[in-house]
Amino acid sequence: MMDLLNNQHSQVQCPNSGRGQAEGGLGLVNRRRGAIKQAKVKFVKGHAFVTTFFPQPTFCSVCKEFVWGLNKQGFQCKECNASSHKRCVDNVLARCTGSADTNRQTEIVRESFNLHMSHSFKVHSYRSPTFCDHCGTLLWGFARQGLQCEACDANVHHKCKGKVANLCGISTERLAELLRQVEGGQKEKGAPGAERPVESQPPSFNPNNAVEKVEVAWEAPALDEAKGHLTPPQPAPPQSVPDESTRPSGEIAGKLSLDHFHLLKVLGKGSFGKVMLAELKEQGKFFAIKALKKEVVLMGDDVECTMVEKRVLLMACEHPFLTHLCGTFQTKEHLFFVMEFLTGGDLMFHIQDKGKFDLPTGTFYAAEVICGLQFLHSHNIIYRDLKLDNVLLDREGHVKIADFGMCKEHVGAGNLATTFCGTPDYIAPEILLGRAYGTSVDWWSMGVLIYEMLIGQSPFYGSDEDELFEAIKGHTPHYPRWLSDSSRNILSCLFERDHTKRLGAVGDIRLHPFFKNIDWPSLEARKITPPFKPKVTSPSDCRNFGHEFLSESPQVSCRGSSNRMVMSIEQTMFAGFSFVNPSIRMLLQ
Repeated sequence: MMDLLNNQHSQVQCPNSGRGQAEGGLGLVNRRRGAIKQAKVKFVKGHAFVTTFFPQPTFCSVCKEFVWGLNKQGFQCKECNASSHKRCVDNVLARCTGSADTNRQTEIVRESFNLHMSHSFKVHSYRSPTFCDHCGTLLWGFARQGLQCEACDANVHHKCKGKVANLCGISTERLAELLRQVEGGQKEKGAPGAERPVESQPPSFNPNNAVEKVEVAWEAPALDEAKGHLTPPQPAPPQSVPDESTRPSGEIAGKLSLDHFHLLKVLGKGSFGKVMLAELKEQGKFFAIKALKKEVVLMGDDVECTMVEKRVLLMACEHPFLTHLCGTFQTKEHLFFVMEFLTGGDLMFHIQDKGKFDLPTGTFYAAEVICGLQFLHSHNIIYRDLKLDNVLLDREGHVKIADFGMCKEHVGAGNLATTFCGTPDYIAPEILLGRAYGTSVDWWSMGVLIYEMLIGQSPFYGSDEDELFEAIKGHTPHYPRWLSDSSRNILSCLFERDHTKRLGAVGDIRLHPFFKNIDWPSLEARKITPPFKPKVTSPSDCRNFGHEFLSESPQVSCRGSSNRMVMSIEQTMFAGFSFVNPSIRMLLQ
């Protein structure tokens, strides 16, 4: 439960990835380990473009149009900060000034069109709001805000001067269009049986055919005479969906809001929000509420990941070993997942308490986890974040897999995943090698989970993530002498680096001798008594959770959020998020 907030969005920097150095050099499981997910990079002319949510008004460096608002998130180069619409990124012609890579097409453009025109920048003071033609953001200040080219009137920040390409007076959008026409003509000319193209004049540009500009409500900056500078302009707030939490109670019958709950304890925290224990008013029912900040979800381009998590949670209600979703709702600032409260805590808490599990206990937990994984895989979903922190126990001691923020839908032979993500200790070699992957990565993580449960240490370790990843790609785990033959064998089969031969991805893992004492039909029907029953005295007992957050006040606030950012959130991006499980709806009536 503690790790519920570090899933789909965080870039955790842990020098030792949660491992200690035990005697003999083995990595102890002594702390919680956050997951990582690297943004997808689009490489164009040496630029490394990543999808970006711009926290301030920004203009495209290619077409000079606005890129802010609903579905107007664009790309920004990680090296030179050039901003672009998603539709314009392929029209970028200049090589990235922050990249050492050479690009053949850029050289062809230079030689064929004699494009190496340096700008003649001079410091300039602007009397009206002006935006940088490179990074697209406002030139702030009252005087000498930026630089203007004497030849083409391009305007840039002082910090952007060294990153601007030498394309003075060149319309890159128009040139890209001409290059596509030339390339198309060359292909037609080279085609068998093609007629010689008739030489024609370059097509004239018709402004009526240009992409229609987005109208932006914008207030001119006011001069603050007392302070001697321009007051930053304020964007007009977009139309938002009604805030469900502010409606009269009669209007939200059958719908959830914070008003329906007493927030009791903080169970976990992360950079995106927190998980809290809550009681449904007048019902005596307890739930775990996961609150995510919308602004951080947007800035991480994780709206779709959040929707995937909701869809998987809805599907999980069909399976006994997956955490069940009771409802979802939202306010202007937050998204809320209302889930069943699992009083048994997670396996990380218990393994830190016990050191390791005995063979029957570890086998039982592994078997129930496998049932949950196979259910997801049967629906073409890969989990990608299996670890001790995400395996919880109910009050009877049965397993519940939680936290589906890393899930990938519609994965099959013709649609493999490529994103670099997961918790470092559990990441499969094919992910580290940058290869496309499928369900095989979950079975590698299953091997790490079984190893940690039975031995109490991580199979792969290093002083930093680089050493850890090298170990995952090439080292052989240490198997203690006391480990049973079936345990050693199943771990070896799960740690097969050729994912096409890895147990689980091929073969029936249920038939392995490690599970010889498991009655699978009885297990799936929850008819087998768990080997360990957590100590729980009440439905709201939190003793099986870490105490570092329990003393904090369970409040949902917007502290740290800028009002401008909150007002800029386009609420319709989260349309369809709210949901109430029928069993909960009955309690609300």
